[in-house]
Amino acid sequence: MTHKRAIRPVVDILRRPDGPRDRQLLYGDTVTVAEETNGWSRITSDKDGYSGWVSSVQLGGLSPQTHWVLAPATHAYDQPDMKSPDLVSLSLGSKIRALSEEEGFLETELGYVPRVHTVPAYTRLNDPVAVSEQFLGTPYLWGGNSRFGLDCSGLIQAGLLACGIPCPGDSDDQERDLGNPLTPGEPARRGDLIFWKGHVAWVAGDNLLLHANAYHMAVAFEAMDQAIARIKQQGDGPVTVRKRL
Repeated sequence: MTHKRAIRPVVDILRRPDGPRDRQLLYGDTVTVAEETNGWSRITSDKDGYSGWVSSVQLGGLSPQTHWVLAPATHAYDQPDMKSPDLVSLSLGSKIRALSEEEGFLETELGYVPRVHTVPAYTRLNDPVAVSEQFLGTPYLWGGNSRFGLDCSGLIQAGLLACGIPCPGDSDDQERDLGNPLTPGEPARRGDLIFWKGHVAWVAGDNLLLHANAYHMAVAFEAMDQAIARIKQQGDGPVTVRKRL
């Protein structure tokens, strides 16, 4: 086994070589490689234990990570100048190594990233819902984990990992592993999780959910009572459990 990291802004984890996407890695995410064959690597993601196949050219050697991207998204520029050509875009949660700092920019192997869009690698936030709210309006993408597209479980994971809270990649595993069930009739509060079969949402406030969903095809706020009724009516069943972290 070898250890590598994602060297593309977003790397699809596939069910099999050339198969469907199950999840994604972000730039700088580290993996354990179990085997390599015909340009494909069978990996396990270090951040959540997710396993699958990725294109081997999207992986590179390990590198010390000094910062991670805190802004919903940022650009790496050709020069430490916002008017210089942008070379690549990075999502919140991407991990980078600063080689130097110049005029408010961090020099990285990708180019110059605005310092204000990053935080030191040791930084942990304290409100996963607030982190997730930064993805408001992000298009829905099955198996997505980035500002360029994510799904319901990807939204939950992004918020929790930014706060240093371990989180699986799929909603069924999140339902099993995260938090403690609320007693029947206990009022929901901000930061609770509501699960359906195959779906999960944040409680963002009084009768308010935040979730990535196919109805809006985006990360959106939705009234809790309306969402529960709508999801049941469309045939996806009732709430399975409400949990508190």
